[in-house]
Amino acid sequence: MKYTTEILINLPRSRVIEMFDSTENLKHWQPGLLGFTHLEGNPGEEGARSELVYEGRKGDLVMTETITKKQLPEQFHMTYRSRGVYNEIENWFTEKEPGLTLWRSEHFFRFGGIMMLMVPFMKKAFIHNTMLHMDRFKLFAENPENFMHSKK
Repeated sequence: MKYTTEILINLPRSRVIEMFDSTENLKHWQPGLLGFTHLEGNPGEEGARSELVYEGRKGDLVMTETITKKQLPEQFHMTYRSRGVYNEIENWFTEKEPGLTLWRSEHFFRFGGIMMLMVPFMKKAFIHNTMLHMDRFKLFAENPENFMHSKK
């Protein structure tokens, strides 16, 4: 399954990148994030692997993130693996005009097991969930003071 989402953020690209490239900020715009643990490589650099744990409806969801390409400020790509799901994400950042950044995110999913059967019925839900995260990041980036005291 493939899809692309995008959102305009009312900030200069340098500020968007600064906020996006901070693991400390994840808890402010990714609801349900319980933990982020660096596993190997240089933190935040190409090849680095980390574990993310999210609160799920049927127990915790554990994912392994690998940074595959980091050429900021233009692009930041990573992969995520969890049980039955592999996801490649290419994030592209373009300054459309001073103070306005376009964040385009390209997703490619591969599924195993029962998930393979459910894909045709779930694409809209995956896109919707991606847009929720992008909207939340936009809100956080444009108004960080409103999020700094949130627990998740």
